[in-house]
Amino acid sequence: MKNLQKGDKKLLNAWAFYDWANSVYTLTIASAVFPIFYDALFPKDNHYIDVFGLHLKNSALISFTTAAAFLVVSFISPLLSGIADYVGNKKSFMKFFCYMGALSCMGLYWFDLKNIYVGLAFYFLGLLGYWGSLVFYNSYLPDIAFEDQQDRISAKGYSMGYIGSVLLLGINLWMIMGAENDTARMEAMRYSFVMVGVWWILFSQYTYYYLPKGSSEKSQKLTKDVVFNGFKELKKVWGLLNENVPLRRYLGGFFVSSMAVQTVMLVATYFGAQEIQWSSKEESTIGLIFCILLIQIVAVFGALLTSRASAKWGNVSTLIFINGIWAVFCAMAYFMTLPIHFYIMATIVGFVMGGIQALSRSTYSKLLPETEDTASFFSFYDVAEKIGIVIGMCVYGIIDQITGSPRAAIVILAIFFVTSIFLLRRVHKKEVSN
Repeated sequence: MKNLQKGDKKLLNAWAFYDWANSVYTLTIASAVFPIFYDALFPKDNHYIDVFGLHLKNSALISFTTAAAFLVVSFISPLLSGIADYVGNKKSFMKFFCYMGALSCMGLYWFDLKNIYVGLAFYFLGLLGYWGSLVFYNSYLPDIAFEDQQDRISAKGYSMGYIGSVLLLGINLWMIMGAENDTARMEAMRYSFVMVGVWWILFSQYTYYYLPKGSSEKSQKLTKDVVFNGFKELKKVWGLLNENVPLRRYLGGFFVSSMAVQTVMLVATYFGAQEIQWSSKEESTIGLIFCILLIQIVAVFGALLTSRASAKWGNVSTLIFINGIWAVFCAMAYFMTLPIHFYIMATIVGFVMGGIQALSRSTYSKLLPETEDTASFFSFYDVAEKIGIVIGMCVYGIIDQITGSPRAAIVILAIFFVTSIFLLRRVHKKEVSN
């Protein structure tokens, strides 16, 4: 381990490199290959399975599992944040969640319907490991970078994560396309899960080599007050919202919007696998992965256009417009049946996905009161986002289970976006400067 000073270029690059290591999880496991693999395990004419004493649709089952994982994450994040603020060995915590997530990804190689409980456990722990490691990863930023360096190195990490994840997904796509039959194609997807785990562990070593053990200045005995400090901070922010009406109204709009956005992003591939009339399994697999890559590429341009639009028309007006596009998209998704429809919609999603998350966070930042305790406000923001995912995935899963089709669930999400527009319109635009 190298002892580098705060602001050192090597230290900053090592921190950002963790994005390169872990972003392969979000693209390969959460968005692209695993959803296709999971759906392919079921016969085309039967998407149901008996599990936990219930007869569940496969997409509803994975929605509920995802919701359960995010519920745990939303609960432990404040705990972990409190520990990270006071314990001087945060690198050990970060490693624990990193290795748990990576090894769980490797464990997905053995995911099948005969061992469904073990497979779901690996999926659950993989998600928990990814988000758990991010709590400590993000908490390192003020320790290793000065304030004027933080935006730049954070953006660099995001860029490295994008490049790394697309690179590995491209390799996975090449492996899958080269398979001679469906059996070989499934095996190639299993190997892609192993590759994610190996990639995650291997490249994170560079980060761990340079990152300090923790902030020794904050190191102290772990007590009950330390553990629950994160929840105390959230309670404090909740109380302060009564004094900031624009921020409170904005958070309401953000919560409803994020609930729908994150749900669409998490279930899009499952929807495409089940509801689009692909000519063959091969076309389905290749087409869906291609759509995910398309979304990633278009999202870059979407973020740029959103930034320019917000500079010209303001943050709130731009967010209202984007939510309007999302609402129309969800309504139109009910009628999607052909691959070309899915490709067009993937392009639209890419444009609006690329901007709404970044703009939502920056708008929130502009509405914050003058305070040095911004970490508590952003912790509140992150927990609100995760609880929104829990609600969104549960709503989607319940409707999918009851109706037997995710189409009605997607349309319901349009109502969330319309509600968000109504709430955002109550935010005084003069409160949010361009």
